[in-house]
Amino acid sequence: MNHKTLFLTLRVFSATGGIERVCRIAGKALYELGLQYGGLVNVFAMYGKADDGDRNTYFPQLVFTPFDGDRIRFVRKAFSEGRQSKVVLMSHINLLVVGYFIKFFRPSVKLVLLAHGIEVWKPLKGWKKKMLRRCDLILPVSHFTKEKMKALYGLPDDKFFVLNNCLDPFMELPLQKEKDPSLLERYGIQKEQLVLLTVSRMADTEQYKGYDKVLQVLPELLKAHKDLRYLLVGKYDLKEKYRLDAIIRGLNLEEVVVFTGLVPDEELAAHFNIGDIFIMPSEKEGFGIVFIEAMFYGIPVIAGNTDGSVDAICNGELGIGVNPNNNKEIIAAVNAIAANRRAHIPDHQKLEQHFGYRGYKEKLGEAIWV
Repeated sequence: MNHKTLFLTLRVFSATGGIERVCRIAGKALYELGLQYGGLVNVFAMYGKADDGDRNTYFPQLVFTPFDGDRIRFVRKAFSEGRQSKVVLMSHINLLVVGYFIKFFRPSVKLVLLAHGIEVWKPLKGWKKKMLRRCDLILPVSHFTKEKMKALYGLPDDKFFVLNNCLDPFMELPLQKEKDPSLLERYGIQKEQLVLLTVSRMADTEQYKGYDKVLQVLPELLKAHKDLRYLLVGKYDLKEKYRLDAIIRGLNLEEVVVFTGLVPDEELAAHFNIGDIFIMPSEKEGFGIVFIEAMFYGIPVIAGNTDGSVDAICNGELGIGVNPNNNKEIIAAVNAIAANRRAHIPDHQKLEQHFGYRGYKEKLGEAIWV
């Protein structure tokens, strides 16, 4: 079996967002599938930098081509390479135009689109909808995204293959099982305190993660858990931080809420380990890789039940889903876990079964090459 696959991306190593993580893992899977079946794989990154792929552990630098934001060169090279490929996989709908013209001039190319979340949850212009319909296959990361796209664009069911995101194969459990004393001291948290944890970018343009919903219920939770602390891990912009600080002051939560700011990758596992309950009642999450990461570290999870997060918690099998706009549900979920945390620790075997890298790679191969 001989396959030549072109993977078109915006960024792979030059950013730390969820889509970039998906691209790194998908690139690794495609490369390994190519080795397994005798196919060639090329990864193009429109905004990738010259040294981005150096010493990366996902795939050889040889198969990675960065274009440093040179869109014209990217399009020309993608068009040339794409016409010689059997499969062209696009990591984002913003690459659809490039894929469309490859397909137009080489109809035999199998054109595949990865669909994540809000970027495909809105109506498209007529010409872009026409281009979308030329895709041979769409890989939504959740059933929620699939159903949203079917309703919006009138696409048939057989146009889709749901491919849930997976755990990064290079993730490792913390060497220290107990909460890191140095981090507890850094954030002024006591070992015995109940710690709610959210790991997320906090941006004024993305006010759907649900951390502000958690802030609103903290006064009620503090009645039952007087020593509770809420740890918000992640980079924030000043406008969003100002909004959150105003909420915190208004609810007298200055001693309860702790912001860490951006945390280096090598410290992330230890930060997860501080949390007793991971909570992010989002409303517009395409899937939510952070949920399965929290489960990997053995933390009970509370997610929203109105978006793609439902897939991440396996419809309640691995975590608790709540209505993000129902304070009583959020409070009840926290109290239920706090009362018997051990009973809510995710089953690691089920987690691996649903979201392990090996299964993800097999499904990706089945989707694009069958």
